[in-house]
Amino acid sequence: MKHHLLRMALLAGTMLAAVPAFAGQAPGAASDPDVPISHRDRVYAAEQFSNTVSVTDPADNKLLGVIRLGDSQPSNLSPLYRGQVLVHGMGFSPDHRTLAVVSIGSNSVSFIDTATNAVKHITYVGRSPHEAFFTPDGSEVWVTVRGEDYVDVLDGKTFAEKTRIKVPAGPGMQIFSPDGKYGYVCSSFNPETDVISVADHQIVARVKQESPFCPNIAATPDGSQVWFTLKDVGKTQVFNAKSPFNVLKVLDTGPITNHVNIVHNAKGTFAYVTIGGLNEVKVFRTDDFSQVATIPVGKLPHGLWPSGDGTRVYVGLENADGLAVIDTLTNKLVTTVAIGQAPQALTYVSNAVPEGSGLDNLQPLGMAGAAAHFTLAAAGDKTAAAPTSVTLFDQGLSQVLQASVTGLEPKQPYVLALASRADGGGALQPVSAFMTNPAGSAIVNAVGPIRQLVRGEDQVPKRYLVIAPSEAGKPGRPVQLQTR
Repeated sequence: MKHHLLRMALLAGTMLAAVPAFAGQAPGAASDPDVPISHRDRVYAAEQFSNTVSVTDPADNKLLGVIRLGDSQPSNLSPLYRGQVLVHGMGFSPDHRTLAVVSIGSNSVSFIDTATNAVKHITYVGRSPHEAFFTPDGSEVWVTVRGEDYVDVLDGKTFAEKTRIKVPAGPGMQIFSPDGKYGYVCSSFNPETDVISVADHQIVARVKQESPFCPNIAATPDGSQVWFTLKDVGKTQVFNAKSPFNVLKVLDTGPITNHVNIVHNAKGTFAYVTIGGLNEVKVFRTDDFSQVATIPVGKLPHGLWPSGDGTRVYVGLENADGLAVIDTLTNKLVTTVAIGQAPQALTYVSNAVPEGSGLDNLQPLGMAGAAAHFTLAAAGDKTAAAPTSVTLFDQGLSQVLQASVTGLEPKQPYVLALASRADGGGALQPVSAFMTNPAGSAIVNAVGPIRQLVRGEDQVPKRYLVIAPSEAGKPGRPVQLQTR
């Protein structure tokens, strides 16, 4: 009997030793075991202007290649074009075998096999979908159709539409409580986040957003909190994940607050928030909401996701075509990996490739990684920080311009223009007119052979990017000038 009890005690001690010191990474539950980083894991990024999904091995931070879902311009302008356009959103199945990749411009969700990188199905939905994610039991895929007023519910196996959940216009993103009871759907057009019963698809509560523009939402693994970002006002909001679903905190995080995700490690549970206008990731405790770190990462950080053990966070750098890797125990940048153009949503999938090389159907990065970069700073102050980054994503002869603009007056009309002189003097040629948001920032896009102009290539007279207020429909005196 004594020997039996001794064996039982030793077995119990062995089992306890095998349990991780901490567990449960998003979007799973706190009871889920941590999964150490390995060569079987993958980091995926949805890349909007190259229409690719980059595939990175997190064990050595090596880009393995890209899944090409579509062509760049001008090929994708043809009426006979069949590929995807504006690859943007991304989720994955609970068994870690399927990616759901949303393309805004072609109104599609591409379902990709993680082991082979092959597209196994494409479902077309309503106008301008934004994000897609599987329910925790894998039975459904919810797609927020941001250009309309519903969440499209797809079957988790056939990927066919089952039903639609009516919500306020512009649903931005959805995420689920770890127990699968609730779906949380924030809005990009209305100041309301809906709490929806997964069992019957009914709205059971409404949470007031501090602003109408929420692009991203996350739930803590312990099922206690929901965090969402408000891009237009530079805030992050937290509410109770259970009834009465009351607001717990509103944080001022900074201009172009993009995505939020949750990390649990040996030091506690933290929310990591990408602040696009500051080129930083900010880290907050989830118990007292105090800020514990600010991490410079690179131009326009967007999507982010933790590793399966919570020791790393991976961040897509939208205006740098990069994947930033952060050590969560030190909150220091480890490295940056070159990936495709303008990464948006990002996911980390543990054990995505259970066997084999996982290199099938991958293509080299090629032109998908080609871009030119510029900065603009306040006119008349050469010592000031550069608040605006501009990236020209190569599409061949032309480029897609994207400017991450900050440091301007809120809710005012401006124009991005080309000047003939470095000091912004002379006649200005408008490139794109825009209105700043309440935080004095904006994301500005244009298309054309702009690189050739601002670099003075091919014997073209050199021009300089500037930002000027729009006065009676015409550019006024520039307030930001190109620094390099």
